[in-house]
Amino acid sequence: MPLDAKYPSLAELRARAKQRLPHFVWEYLDSGTGADTAVARNRAALDRITLMPSILHGELDYDTSVEFLGFRYDMPVGIAPVGMSGLIWPDAERLLARSARKAGINYTLSTVASQTPEDLQSCIDENAWFQLYTPRDPEVRRDILRRAKVAGFKALVVTLDLPVGSRRERQARSGLTQPPKITPRIFAQCAIRPAWSIAMALNGMPRMRLIDDYAPKMTKGMTPNSHAGYQLRTSPDWHYLNATRDEWNGPLIVKGVLNVEDVKPLEKAGVDAIWVSNHGGRQFDGAPAAINVLPGIRAATKLPLVYDSGIAGGLDILRAVALGADLVMLGRGWHYALGALGREGPNHLAHVLREDLKSNMGQMGLKTVADSRNRVVASGV
Repeated sequence: MPLDAKYPSLAELRARAKQRLPHFVWEYLDSGTGADTAVARNRAALDRITLMPSILHGELDYDTSVEFLGFRYDMPVGIAPVGMSGLIWPDAERLLARSARKAGINYTLSTVASQTPEDLQSCIDENAWFQLYTPRDPEVRRDILRRAKVAGFKALVVTLDLPVGSRRERQARSGLTQPPKITPRIFAQCAIRPAWSIAMALNGMPRMRLIDDYAPKMTKGMTPNSHAGYQLRTSPDWHYLNATRDEWNGPLIVKGVLNVEDVKPLEKAGVDAIWVSNHGGRQFDGAPAAINVLPGIRAATKLPLVYDSGIAGGLDILRAVALGADLVMLGRGWHYALGALGREGPNHLAHVLREDLKSNMGQMGLKTVADSRNRVVASGV
């Protein structure tokens, strides 16, 4: 059966991934924090946004491409950074980077990935970014930035919405530890998921390889579902951001902005773009739906805006662009695709997103995605 018939949307890929991944891996990927109300809030807020269709436009020549910070992307969507992608499928970061290059879209590598910037050097193009979780030691920070630059990553994403680690209760209940350990409970979960288990047996359990280069060997005092990245990470302040701005020669994007009052100070700090996100509901269960604060941030700045949190298809991409985003990112979605189909998953999801985007553009009579900005009927804010 063709993939389009069996997996025509992200919903089918998500359902298939749940069937194929061990429970502790699924909980790592799918969970938010607290009672997952921020996750649900993201979805509900997106569903409240309605856009006006339009008729009698004839056959349209769709242009789904966008420019962002001097980069050109074939679609206004990219692959957001996700820590330990290799837990979802072996060689995940390289698979995702290659799919992004093939689709002409952005790929962002996480500091806490299971592969290093050097591991991806042959897989990326000028559309690749590196995401920094802020190390406490400035020498470590400078060395990580140097490695990312030498490996060919063109823009830096500094994630600011993790002043402390979130609890991630579903992950804790699943038995997941960092690094993953094969306990009897985990072994039982793996035994009923043979495709994932065989793939991991052939490749080995993933580790945070970049973090391993800097982390001390001792993990005394850490909770079982914490990881070595917490030992290196600090809670950044404005001085930290200014120092990072000075050390990175290239576009700098700050991720995790929800409060419009932060916008002007960020402009003064010399950031090049703002990433509106509530971390997909994974960090603070009391956070507002990210889409609800996007219009206010758009009104407060002329800086380019990236958006993530809750995106599930082409219609959601248009919703975010209509409310002010210049580029839209998915994190979990690409990993649902990996869990569902392995190495073929990201390529199929890129195809699904492209076709869904074009279909919805056609219903609205849009030639470009930016044309959606005068078509909002109700935002639900």
